[in-house]
Amino acid sequence: MADCDGLSEAGTAAASPPAPAPGLSPPLGWRERLRAGLAGTGASLWFVAGLGVLYALRVPLRLCENLAAVTVFLNSLTPKFYVALTGTSSLISGLIFIFEWWYFHKHGTSFIEQVSVSHLRPLMGGTESSISEPGSSSSNSESETSRQNLSECKVWRNPLNLFRGAEYRRYTWVTGKEPLTYYDMNLSAQDHQTFFTCDTDFLRPSDTVMQKAWRERNPPARIKAAYQALELNNDCATAYVLLAEEEATTILDAERLFKQALKAGETIYRRSQQCQHQSPQHEAQLRRDTNVLVYIKRRLAMCARKLGRIKEAVKIMRDLMKEFPPLTMLNIHENLLESLLELQAYADVQAVLAKYDDISLPKSAAICYTAALLKTRTVSDKFSSETASRRGLSTAEINAVEAIHRAVEFNPHVPKYLLEMKSLILPPEHILKRGDSEAIAYAFFHLQHWKRIEGALNLLQCTWEGTFHHVSVYPKKELPFFIHFTAGLCSSTAMIALLTHQFPEIMGVFAKAVLGLWRP
Repeated sequence: MADCDGLSEAGTAAASPPAPAPGLSPPLGWRERLRAGLAGTGASLWFVAGLGVLYALRVPLRLCENLAAVTVFLNSLTPKFYVALTGTSSLISGLIFIFEWWYFHKHGTSFIEQVSVSHLRPLMGGTESSISEPGSSSSNSESETSRQNLSECKVWRNPLNLFRGAEYRRYTWVTGKEPLTYYDMNLSAQDHQTFFTCDTDFLRPSDTVMQKAWRERNPPARIKAAYQALELNNDCATAYVLLAEEEATTILDAERLFKQALKAGETIYRRSQQCQHQSPQHEAQLRRDTNVLVYIKRRLAMCARKLGRIKEAVKIMRDLMKEFPPLTMLNIHENLLESLLELQAYADVQAVLAKYDDISLPKSAAICYTAALLKTRTVSDKFSSETASRRGLSTAEINAVEAIHRAVEFNPHVPKYLLEMKSLILPPEHILKRGDSEAIAYAFFHLQHWKRIEGALNLLQCTWEGTFHHVSVYPKKELPFFIHFTAGLCSSTAMIALLTHQFPEIMGVFAKAVLGLWRP
């Protein structure tokens, strides 16, 4: 019977057309190839067609006579005209150069290149996509690369952000200074509105009050609104969240309020699960209630971590990642990495890195430097720069140095904080990938883990000083082509204007000689 099944499967496979190999796009038909060829050579065809039209109409348009008349007119011009022409050209190109320089320093790109790519290239038939199919491996890899580059430039919420009431406000009480900028708090307000509100909040009065509370700038007004929401509904989870974040003055108080929020959030979440398929509004409610529940559990895990119950924190984070795997943008694995490092469970840390240190996922300083720390740990206790310079590096030391290189290339600001060459401050609530804010956030929580491993900071210092110490800014941003072009155009036209003004006879002879080369 099995043989008959095998023969029937073989016959079916033979009758059906062969499937394309994985990673290769299916062969294109003659229409697709013709359309792709025409799209790629559209600008050249227009250019050749224009030349052909000019050649065909050379007699009716009297091109030769007109060209001779233009030559006679140019020969009759005085040097003063050329001085005025080149001076005006120099002035205009100088103004363009100054504008390009200002635009580049403000926006990081060339204005002329941006306009050319955005508006002129589509008119000329240029496209950014290749003729490969959207499902091909090349297009997928390009999209993943662009997505990764975009994510590295994005402002992210700090996965290990502190509690406003229990930690940030304590700093304000001691120093009288605000640890957070208005920009940072404004981003947090936007995050809260995104995570904790939805379009159906008007159906529940307590949610309507909380929607206004998240928009309030004044902390006392937000806390007052949270109490008003609890008066309307004692099971308003987001009200407990706001009080735990901003009113609680200790981690114990914050944990107590988050536990009340968890009890209310689980009830609302189960209720939303039962009604999720009734309408799009109920689906939006479920997404909001899911975000609230995940946020509460994550902050409870952070409370347990701060109170020394690290194993409990690890368990909550692992359960959270299993229960809600799509929510990887919250970077819960970075909280898990830090807790596992505190437990010195390096095998578990390596297992987490193996899952999340992937080229298709957005990188972070926590991932890159934790990977470097694990490889440094195997050789740092016996490492000596003098010995390594005499005998060379071993394979394990080379791997550790390469891991440090990879981490420093991702974020070159971290070593100065780990080596305590720059003083640490409280980490912000939002970080810029590969920026100084990410370096502060990483070093604030992970410096103790580097100090715990003997010789790790020594190997980091030797590698960093030997390779990256003289690099002031990484990566170095090159000036666009049009800044060089406009600068050269401005300089050359100004020089021609000056020479024409000082030596009019010589420049007149030179101009006539150049025009003589183009004379028919």
